Parts: sequence; structure tokens; C-alpha cells
Amino acid sequence: MSVSTLDPRTALVVIDLQQGIVGMPTQPHAASDVVARTAELAAAFRARNLPVVLVRVSFAADGSDALPGRTERQGPARAFPEGWDFVVDELSGHPGDILVTKRNWGAFHGTGLDVQLRRRGVTQIVLTGISTSIGVESTARAAYEHGYHVTVATDAVTDSDPVSHAHAVERIFPRLGESGSTAEILELLAKTHA
Repeated sequence: MSVSTLDPRTALVVIDLQQGIVGMPTQPHAASDVVARTAELAAAFRARNLPVVLVRVSFAADGSDALPGRTERQGPARAFPEGWDFVVDELSGHPGDILVTKRNWGAFHGTGLDVQLRRRGVTQIVLTGISTSIGVESTARAAYEHGYHVTVATDAVTDSDPVSHAHAVERIFPRLGESGSTAEILELLAKTHA
């Protein structure tokens, strides 16, 4: 795993670091560590006037916008508490950030993410967030299919299932782009975007 380069117009895309998700048990990294590393990356991107995209998942209270497809395994049926879809405080409050609301696993389908990135001339994305094997992987796959260079900060993503996390990091992400640690990405960012 090694990040070779960051394009001049690279965006940080943060997946589902929101109140109702960061409180769930995660492995191999604690959600608090993922939030802290993502906040460090976001500060570095903002300091260089590079886009920071905060993606959150949200649904109507009545479930009217839930995905309609049949699946063999259903997620838990539950009501979401007020504010569960608010971006965590460590990342919110920056007016220049782009907020994207999704209604499914990936951040591209049914949202304006691609338009927002292309309007800013973005050719590469750095991904962080929860969960590695669902929201992050779905977004990485779609980004690759849309022609973006994809980089995953492997210590700034985590999952509820360590086996699924490892599969995504070791088998899927290398086929979609590059990956590296937060420190490696920050070092490369400092070199290429001084």
C-alpha cells in the first residue's frame, strides 16, 4: 500500500461520520480515531483550498425514501433519533465544505456529488469514513467508474466487521486506486500542495 501522487485538484470525501453512526462499535479502528484522523486531513485540505465533501446518509422518518429492492438480509428496522444524521462536531461548521446527503450506500448515485466535484475540476478523491465495506467501498467503486483517481486513507476507515474491512482494504481498494495511512497522505499533501 502506497500513495504515489495527489492531483492538483484532489478532494477529501468523508463518508457517514455522523452522530448516529460514530457511536456504533467498529473494528479495527475506533470510530473516534477515524474522526480524529479525518479531522486532521480535513484541516490540511481546507488550508490548501482543496474541497472537503461531507457525505451523510439520511432517510425520511416514515421510510418513504428507503431502498425498494428485495434482499436476503435486511438491516434492523428502527426509528432513528433526532439528529442521528448530523455530521459530527469535529467536522462540521466550515461554510466552504460541500454537504452531500445520500439515501443509499454509495455517495454518487442519486446525489449531486459528481457534479460538485467536476465543477471544481476535481480529478482525484481521498476517502475516509464508516463503514469500510459498505459506504466507503461503494463510493470508491463508483468514483473509479466515474474516472476519478481514488485514494483510501486506510487508518481513517473502519467497519462493524473486521473481516469485511480487511477484504475491502486488501482485495478491493488496490483494484480501484491507491491507499495509505493518514500520515502518508498528509506528507504527500505537504510536498505536492505547499
